[in-house]
Amino acid sequence: MPFQHDAYDVIIIGAGPAGATAAAMLAQAGKSVVVIERSFFPRFSIGESLLPQCMTYLAEAGLLDAVTAHADKLGFQFKDGAAFYRNGEHTLFDFQNKSSAGPGTTYQVKREHFDQLLAERAAAYGAEVHYGYTVTAVDFNAAEYVQVTIDKADEHQTIKGRFLLDASGFGRVLPRLLELEYPSDFPVRQAAFCHLKTTLSGGQFDRNKILITVHPTAPELWFWLIPFADGTASLGVVGGTEYFADVDTPEQALWQRVHEEPYLLEVLGDYQVIRPAQLITGYSANVSTLYGDRFALLGNAGEFLDPVFSSGVTIALKSSSLAVPLVLQQLNGAKVDWEQDYTLPLRKGISTFRSFVKGWYDTRFQDVIFYQQQQPEVKTMICSILAGYAWDTDNPYVRESERRLRVLVELCQES
Repeated sequence: MPFQHDAYDVIIIGAGPAGATAAAMLAQAGKSVVVIERSFFPRFSIGESLLPQCMTYLAEAGLLDAVTAHADKLGFQFKDGAAFYRNGEHTLFDFQNKSSAGPGTTYQVKREHFDQLLAERAAAYGAEVHYGYTVTAVDFNAAEYVQVTIDKADEHQTIKGRFLLDASGFGRVLPRLLELEYPSDFPVRQAAFCHLKTTLSGGQFDRNKILITVHPTAPELWFWLIPFADGTASLGVVGGTEYFADVDTPEQALWQRVHEEPYLLEVLGDYQVIRPAQLITGYSANVSTLYGDRFALLGNAGEFLDPVFSSGVTIALKSSSLAVPLVLQQLNGAKVDWEQDYTLPLRKGISTFRSFVKGWYDTRFQDVIFYQQQQPEVKTMICSILAGYAWDTDNPYVRESERRLRVLVELCQES
């Protein structure tokens, strides 16, 4: 499909969840929008277990009805909580029993189908989506327009837009081109993962929940098991690079560790690998700024923490929810305070997730998760964060994450 305009109101890099929701909202607001996507959809991606907070943002973008209508056809698995297992201990968090207002259920999705569905709906609203193009350069020198150079095979061209949103995910296009990246303060970790065909016939497991299993002797290592409704599942292991130093292949990285946890093997039952194991390293990242002259970074293009609490897609959708109204204001000639109205609120929720991710890996939060005399009121507050409500400042564990978590850990450990 040829490009429809000489100049667009907004150019979006990346057609994943952040880019698709932003495109859908902008198109519905009557703006000309073009999305530049490097891959051809459908394409595989991790980040398959959504959080209930996502449903609010999908509804804002006019995309939730499509997700719900296509859930059965695309094998989206109904999800109502998270199950944790460690050395014989089981604990459950029911997302419907949370302190924050909002949806309490969501889906576990194969991202190739989920992302394609969102992109197609954005296109139906009027956004242009072009696949197979790589952004190679950006130029902010022109007074009115940002110029973006894109390549596809032997095709080389420049498109113009009044504003640029980077939703390129782990590709982090603008952070690389504008030298905005700096190392995350998280230790370098690796994730090895695959897809399986399995009925999940063994063990005590509710397939309406994600299962997070702690390694029996190395609590910094953990496994995810994400069931889909079509009889398949996503399986992965995450840990520091030191835990994978003696392996030669992604298969070894994954299965050597899985075979060290009998309970996980019991839950899997009979299985068949249907997508070979992959390995990614050093996925956490940070940037010096989330915005600049006529641009903003969305989702993982700005910052990615860790997959442990499935926060990636939630942060991506939240970033679009915050950014699009500001883009519209700026396009309409209003003055926008991107620091106050975008960076600070977005990073508030990211900071909440960060506190609990750090607490997971130093095992303090694990002690909270598996504490056997959990107070119901406190558990609903923690459940809200696990359900993605990391921006609900009525929750004291959001408002004062570090201090509240520290006190809670001390109480659990003393008991």
